[in-house]
Amino acid sequence: MRMRRVGVRPIGPMRPPDRLVHVAAELSGVSIALVKSGVWRSARPTQLVPIERALRQWGQSIAALGAIAAIRFPDRPAVIDERGTITYRELGERTSRQAAALHAQYGIGAGSKVAVLCRNHRWFLEATLAASRLGADVLFVNTEFAPPQLESLLQQHRPDLLIHDEEFAAADVPSVVAWGNGSVTLDGLAETTAPDAPLPDKPGHVTILTSGTTGIPKAAPRAPTAWGLAGLTASTLNRIGLRAGEPMVICPPLFHGLGLLNSMLALFLGSPLVLARRYDAAAVLASVERNRAGAIVAVPVMLQRMLDLGPEAIAEYDLRSLRAVISGASALGPALAERFIAQFGPVLCDAYGSSEIGIATIATSPDLIEAPGTVGRPCLGSSVRILDDHDRPVGTGVTGRIFAGGGLVFGGYSDGSSKTMVDGRMSTGDLGHLDAAGRLFVDGREDDMIVSGGENVYPVEVENCLMSHPGVAEAVAVGVPDEDFGQRLVAYVVPTTSSTVTEDDLIDHVRTNLARYKTPRQVILVDTLPRNATGKILRNNLKNTEEY
Repeated sequence: MRMRRVGVRPIGPMRPPDRLVHVAAELSGVSIALVKSGVWRSARPTQLVPIERALRQWGQSIAALGAIAAIRFPDRPAVIDERGTITYRELGERTSRQAAALHAQYGIGAGSKVAVLCRNHRWFLEATLAASRLGADVLFVNTEFAPPQLESLLQQHRPDLLIHDEEFAAADVPSVVAWGNGSVTLDGLAETTAPDAPLPDKPGHVTILTSGTTGIPKAAPRAPTAWGLAGLTASTLNRIGLRAGEPMVICPPLFHGLGLLNSMLALFLGSPLVLARRYDAAAVLASVERNRAGAIVAVPVMLQRMLDLGPEAIAEYDLRSLRAVISGASALGPALAERFIAQFGPVLCDAYGSSEIGIATIATSPDLIEAPGTVGRPCLGSSVRILDDHDRPVGTGVTGRIFAGGGLVFGGYSDGSSKTMVDGRMSTGDLGHLDAAGRLFVDGREDDMIVSGGENVYPVEVENCLMSHPGVAEAVAVGVPDEDFGQRLVAYVVPTTSSTVTEDDLIDHVRTNLARYKTPRQVILVDTLPRNATGKILRNNLKNTEEY
């Protein structure tokens, strides 16, 4: 793989004194943020003993987060969903009884495996907290799986119990219904009076399935360290400006890393989680107004759907409470970021990471404006290195393989495999570079880069160029075989609603703004792009089409 330089001054990697200055600035900002956010507001003396007991009982687990939130914020709303509101006290009491019933009726305890197949609602959280209280390992299952995929997954992982919404059915696995009706439901378990289950001797793992955009999703067990979670929380408070107790609207599936990590952050902050089973852009904005929400968590395609509502429709909602819109899970194009900030103000930030490494970097609105395309700087406690093919660091502005380290990096897939590790940092599978300010840019996936006529072409650069055209809503470029050049680019473009743009217009637009060898040989206009449940584009689905 050939490395290339981009248009920044090659002054070499950030020197240790520079890094120390950035860390010191971050720590100073964190201290201020903890005070401003209300996180450092002292617990009442009567709460200290119960909090200490919860930490001893459940250690570094989701169960401890839920128990401490119930102690500190008992009367504060915990979840607001389509069925109404539940407080942190109610959530704590219900999950305690559910855990006892799961142990008594199904024998669930430390070492057991509980699969959760739920959309976004209170029962997803209840299922997770109840299983975590027992020290069980929790496997989050993608709600978009077709029945054969679900059956294959359950056969592979063989959970002791499946907690699922009524619309999902699975044979040969003991099950409890979360949302809906069934012979055994979480609501029913919350009404039982079984004796308390024994405390686990160690916390269970939570297992997230990878996105599977290039193959079969893998199971990635996680046991994040306190330092990793603390670093992410501190950086989020410092850079984004969240406040404890302010409602957080979480749009991506909770079974995915972006949704799950932010739900854990909400538990830590004592913030109400505002959830809906399906995404609707107008409903999200109405929910912000109704609940005076301080944050929205969304993937880029959801941001585009908000903009598609149009300025007049957006202006109908009172969004003055909104401090942050946290994007993640897939690439946030510079053009989309620019349009979103222009419409909603400097509230947008971008979180870069994956199921394997958690969240590694955060870009604020000033970052996105000053350095279009950046995914920001590492979170406190995380580190990023750009390495060449021989695992050596490259200079500033040089594209190489991205490696990330920190307390959120997982320990390996459930099948025993892992990703490449170098000096304690894990490969993200992406190519990228750092600028002189230490900001990370993702230039594309290692397996997406194509060589056309001997030149390296990164599809993301072409996609960003296409997205800068006012008539383009979404774009993706893929490499296809070519007899003369080895590979060539084909672009799939979703025009904006009122656009009259043509294929030739877009080819000319790229040729005018990028090198000639980066110009797609063909542009195909489509109504939609194939995506998975977390909004990532399924490039292989495009590569396998016969349209070109």
